[in-house]
Amino acid sequence: MSRRRSSSGSRSLNLQLPRGFRPAPSPRAAATVRTSPACTRDRGSITLLVIVFFFALLAATGLVVDGGTKLRAARQASAVAEEAARAGAGQIDRDRAYTHGGRFIIDRQAAATTARAYLTRSRTAGTVTVSGAQTIRVTVTIARPTILLSAIGIHQISVTKTATADLLQGVTGPEG
Repeated sequence: MSRRRSSSGSRSLNLQLPRGFRPAPSPRAAATVRTSPACTRDRGSITLLVIVFFFALLAATGLVVDGGTKLRAARQASAVAEEAARAGAGQIDRDRAYTHGGRFIIDRQAAATTARAYLTRSRTAGTVTVSGAQTIRVTVTIARPTILLSAIGIHQISVTKTATADLLQGVTGPEG
């Protein structure tokens, strides 16, 4: 340590610091944020989280919107199948009814034709089966395009419903 006089006549202290010595940071420098290599590994993780949540929200919204579409399609398929089966079951073989003592039997060919005609008029795909002398079964399939689920690869929802109509005659149970 040595003392010197400055040109103004005041004394100043000249200190020599050891090698590698770093002075303590000033309060202003301590307030700045330093990034270390460990901190930079988390960069973009919030963005990835937002993207994942966005797709999860899109899928949930798609299930609600397109789930409603599926419920409406199921209700329509059920209604069309029931009406087609009823229309077919109403086709009675009148000749056999008169010759067999008034016993009603479905005219199989007319029942199938009537049920298929109902499906055609309602623009619905389906199959018609007449089984036995009293029963007709109609199976209807309705497909609807998806709105939001197409973004994740589900482009169509299809629903299949089956209805059976039985031709009944007279009183079928005890009176109350």
